[in-house]
Amino acid sequence: MSDKDNIKIVTTNKKARHDYFISETIEAGLVLTGTEVKSLRAGRCNLADSYARFVNEELWLIGMHISLYENAGYVTHDPEGRRKLLLKREELKKLHRKVLEKGVTLIPLKVYFKRGWAKVELGIASGKRKYDKRQDIAERDRQREMKRVEKKYKVR
Repeated sequence: MSDKDNIKIVTTNKKARHDYFISETIEAGLVLTGTEVKSLRAGRCNLADSYARFVNEELWLIGMHISLYENAGYVTHDPEGRRKLLLKREELKKLHRKVLEKGVTLIPLKVYFKRGWAKVELGIASGKRKYDKRQDIAERDRQREMKRVEKKYKVR
């Protein structure tokens, strides 16, 4: 079986590509508790307004919301708590150098399970200005209009 057969996407951050230029992506593991994993497997996760930050040479995911698991007993998790990300030391150093540049941040793009392990895809991002967003919307509208015209005048 290939890797694509073993991936189950939990959630994606659709707003990230609208608000940021993504220059590079990297896969990181997530440190989770049992109830967090069960909630993720149920698809109860939200990446809106989340980001990754270095704290004491460790990478943490901040702002990701994982809903409480309904069938949990008296031990539950913090839905908005920060979660540690797992990367190799060389990858952490490389990311830390890139994040030190002005205007660059780490944004989670999607959360998924790969071979049973919870993973997050991080994007090295720089913010878009308002006119950049307008250009993207105008380009998308042009593409949509071209497809509409092609479909209308297509000879069968």
